[in-house]
Amino acid sequence: MSMESVAWNQLYRSMNAPNDQRPFTMVTVRRIARFATPHRKQLLGFLLLSVATAALAVATPVLAGRVVNAIIGGDQVRVVVDLALLIALIAVLDAGLGLATRWLSARIGEGLILDLRTAVFDHVQKMPIAFFTRTRTGALVSRLNNDVIGAQRAFSDTLSGVVSNLVTLLLTLVVMIGISWEVTLLALVLLPVFVIPARRMGNRLADIQREGADHNAAMSTQMTERFSAPGATLVKLFGRPDQESEEFAARASRVRDIGVRTAMVQTVFVTSLTLVSALAVAVVYGLGGFYALRGQLDAGAVVALSLLLTRLYAPLTALASARLEVMSALVSFERVFEVLDLKPLIEDKADARRVPDGPVSIELDDVHFAYPSADKVSLASLEEVANLDTRGGVDVLHGVSLTAEPGQVVALVGSSGAGKSTIAQLVSRLYDVDGGAVRLAGVDVRDLSAESIRATVGMVTQDGHLFHETIRSNLLLARPEATDADLWDAVNRARLGDLIRSLSDGLETVVGERGYRLSGGERQRLTIARLLLKRPRVVILDEATASLDSTNEAAVQEALDEALDGRTALVIAHRLSTIRAADLILVMEDGRIVERGTHAQLLAAGGRYDELYRTQFDSGVTDAVVG
Repeated sequence: MSMESVAWNQLYRSMNAPNDQRPFTMVTVRRIARFATPHRKQLLGFLLLSVATAALAVATPVLAGRVVNAIIGGDQVRVVVDLALLIALIAVLDAGLGLATRWLSARIGEGLILDLRTAVFDHVQKMPIAFFTRTRTGALVSRLNNDVIGAQRAFSDTLSGVVSNLVTLLLTLVVMIGISWEVTLLALVLLPVFVIPARRMGNRLADIQREGADHNAAMSTQMTERFSAPGATLVKLFGRPDQESEEFAARASRVRDIGVRTAMVQTVFVTSLTLVSALAVAVVYGLGGFYALRGQLDAGAVVALSLLLTRLYAPLTALASARLEVMSALVSFERVFEVLDLKPLIEDKADARRVPDGPVSIELDDVHFAYPSADKVSLASLEEVANLDTRGGVDVLHGVSLTAEPGQVVALVGSSGAGKSTIAQLVSRLYDVDGGAVRLAGVDVRDLSAESIRATVGMVTQDGHLFHETIRSNLLLARPEATDADLWDAVNRARLGDLIRSLSDGLETVVGERGYRLSGGERQRLTIARLLLKRPRVVILDEATASLDSTNEAAVQEALDEALDGRTALVIAHRLSTIRAADLILVMEDGRIVERGTHAQLLAAGGRYDELYRTQFDSGVTDAVVG
């Protein structure tokens, strides 16, 4: 490795040193060891190959010195040729070991990335919905990418680097001291001139890089928000494009200026250290040549010392920065473990049951519930705030009891924030109650497996979320084994068949981010088709027709009536006209059920339901939102 390469590596490590200098706790070490255990055989082979490579690196300069001595001493040609062949053989072996070491490094590193990413991904999937409502998606994705890769470097780079550099350093020192302790001592005296500026300049560059990262983040945020479909629409409706362009140009200009400063500081730094290294080589040649002329060293020894000098400075410099690498890897591991240490609020019991076969009833028994506070479901670093919001823990449901018998349709109506959607989330066990119980077919949902609940309960929400995938993929989420005939049956019943047939790619049409290539009504009908495909025994409609116009609503309502036939249903009403035929209507206010009965009974009672109904129909505002 050249002195210039060493300079660049040292500079990079210093610049990327972590801000958070935490102690290396044994708990963290043990957790890292558990992740490394499946790769222990490969790690051992990796370390042995690293040691062998280090030994070969020292052998070549010594042999080169012998070649020089053989030439000057007038040895037979065969001696020089044999030494040259030996150097060539070492070069071939070094290349082969290098390939093998890199292969093992890649296997270990990529294997560790796989283990960490799957562990984090699987764990995050178990987190409650509250976790996702609070966490910034970009921060979470960063844990799966940047921090996982940073942790991986601890094995593929840092561990092997420390071992190979230590072996190289010891062997080089032994050989150099054996040749000339005076020259070796002089080389060591010059080392601080090489290392200290690197650390200081690295810190300065780290500050510049962080400033640049902040500006880059701001620029990326502006692009991400403005380039999304809702953001672009907002700018076109209310924004000022010229001002947006000026703000972006200003941020981009600051990033450019920082880039120029960084490039110049890096160039000055590397040039200076390369100069120092060149001077060190000159000193070795000067002092070594002086000793050689006096007969205290031979010419080959001087050449060997000059070549060994790089074998001395490179590992010394790398080991000097090893602590930075270790700390960087530690911070990455701890940021990954930080996510893994978040406890899911909902977990299956060891003896979790399946929902009993046959028709399913829904029962809420004196249910009390409060949404969890941030400290129970989130991390300040994932929300990118200094301190977590401590608000929460206030009951939103107060002793709610209701029963939906098998095959019965129960509707929930009331003002926004009354607790209707919360009940839907409790039935599907997106959250667990704080008091009381939610039961399916007479069994507490906390005693049921999550898989069984997913198979039993189907839900259509108001936003009609779709993935940036094909129509087929979005439908198959409900039933992966469904055939084409099943898919077409579902979309036909959701009144989408004609539309999909008119598309050039049919079921293979990509719907766009969040389904924005479809209209609001089309997105909603596609989510209803997904429900129809699933054929659940319990159906929850959380304002499922909210995005539909009157024509589409009537068409989809027919499909929903078919989907609800014979199934237990919980319907959260957006328009009261859609739930007049419900078997039971529950009126909610402030987390309590204040009225219950059929449409006719509630109108006759002249209470809150009658007030909501008159607001919508007597005033002629038939599409007013009350959900």
